[in-house]
Amino acid sequence: MGIISGGTAWRWSYRRQNRAMRISLRNIGAATLVVTTLCLVVILNRDNSSYDLSTGISQRQLPSVLKADMIHSPDDDAQNPAPTEVPPQPYCERNHSMVNVSDFDTLPHHIQDFLFYRHCRHFPMLLDAPDKCGGPEASSDVFLLLVIKSSPPNYDRREVLRKTWAQERQHHGKWIRRVFISGVSDTGFEQQRLNKVLRLESREYGDVIQWDFADTFFNLTLKQMLFLEWMEHRCPSVRFLLNGDDDIFANTDNMVDYLSGLPDGNDGSKHLYVGHLIRWVGPIREKWSKYYVPVQVQESNSYPPYCGGGGFLLSGSTGRIIYKMSHSITLLPIDDVYMGMCLEKAGLEPVSHFGVRTAGLPVPSSKVDSYHPCYYREILLVHRFLPYQIYLMWNRINEPNLKCDGSQVSNL
Repeated sequence: MGIISGGTAWRWSYRRQNRAMRISLRNIGAATLVVTTLCLVVILNRDNSSYDLSTGISQRQLPSVLKADMIHSPDDDAQNPAPTEVPPQPYCERNHSMVNVSDFDTLPHHIQDFLFYRHCRHFPMLLDAPDKCGGPEASSDVFLLLVIKSSPPNYDRREVLRKTWAQERQHHGKWIRRVFISGVSDTGFEQQRLNKVLRLESREYGDVIQWDFADTFFNLTLKQMLFLEWMEHRCPSVRFLLNGDDDIFANTDNMVDYLSGLPDGNDGSKHLYVGHLIRWVGPIREKWSKYYVPVQVQESNSYPPYCGGGGFLLSGSTGRIIYKMSHSITLLPIDDVYMGMCLEKAGLEPVSHFGVRTAGLPVPSSKVDSYHPCYYREILLVHRFLPYQIYLMWNRINEPNLKCDGSQVSNL
């Protein structure tokens, strides 16, 4: 009874070893599953995830807390700390009552979208340039702040501007600084790549301000107001500003000279708003137009005087007044018109300047080079230029041996 045969003992020992092996393999399998799951979690939570692939919902429709988690990594936060003066903004809900607007369903989709979110004035900041003006107290040392409207894909334009007219420098002892203001473009992986490009630029240059809203033509007014809010906290005492697109050619040296010699001794503490003056016009009602504004957006058939949005100069004082007036004026998608509306409410007027050519610069004859530097050496800005044209023109107008007389220009 107490004796086990050799064959029985071997089978018993084999079964015990086999059972132990199966237990060990199950443990290894479970451990492998845990490690694989952890790796997937790490991969899926990397900082380049800014689109919900399962639902296809764009960032504009996600709560701000979720959006911040999806876009930022710890390294990004270290490079671009969140602004302490501006509290985090809550998620702005769509105004569903807009569907009750007369003939709402006949409006183009982008206008419907504008009406749904027209009340939204605040969006989370993704990138900041908190020390651009040396802090609020030292911001009066910045004589001219270049505020350049740029969409995320326009990397080539931003790079050229940094090397040419938007280069940060002193001109006759007065500081010129720059910021690019942007929203969010595209969706999915392309949006992730574009956001990463802006983060890399921000780390290298510290000149990008980005908010989490759709960077579209109809959101240019929103972009302007978000910047003015930023200026109030970051650069409240800046003297003057150039507000312009990233495809203009600007002679910023001439701008400093012009602003330094204003006839009323204006040092930025008085009203100034100059550019290509537009008056006696109203909303375009043709649906095919990029500037189409239906009566559901703007009932009035007239606009106040304003300066073309390609580029204009204003004082820091006027910028602060515009921001204050905007609190009581419903947003209009045409940003330059909206700025004119704010000026009108404040009892201020825009002024024309011959050197601001947002509609292009005419030349006297088709037989001459329309891009000869002598035509551009004395102007303030011209809209619009390609990146290579900006690069070439900036270098040509700064050639020390450039001579501009009538005969030389006409003989080209």
